[in-house]
Amino acid sequence: MITVAIVAILATIAYPSYTDYITRGKLANVTNMLAGIRAQMEQYYQDNRTYAAVGSFTPPCQAISAVAEFSLACTIGNTGNTYTMTATGSGTTAGFTYTVNEANVQQTKTAPTGWNTSTTCWVTKRGQSC
Repeated sequence: MITVAIVAILATIAYPSYTDYITRGKLANVTNMLAGIRAQMEQYYQDNRTYAAVGSFTPPCQAISAVAEFSLACTIGNTGNTYTMTATGSGTTAGFTYTVNEANVQQTKTAPTGWNTSTTCWVTKRGQSC
């Protein structure tokens, strides 16, 4: 009986830590993907002098619609001189929304209870602040 109690106590401590660990991995994956697509957008701008579609060339941020448990959206504005990429979580990452724009302003727009939001960085850990 004592062994069962010890295992139960360890499980109540370990399970939340494990789920946070898994979530942090998914958040790191999507923020790395956003950073990579942003770099591709800058290369696209260097080649075309616009973030908008040129002829049959599609901007990289509009070519990808999903990463892991995140859906990606890209808004191009100001006649092709600005863009905002938004990653919105679903499933175990529901409640997270990350954005980045042409000026590399990284924001955590929304986050579940217990997680912080930020207008200056991507929050990828519970309790993290920028």
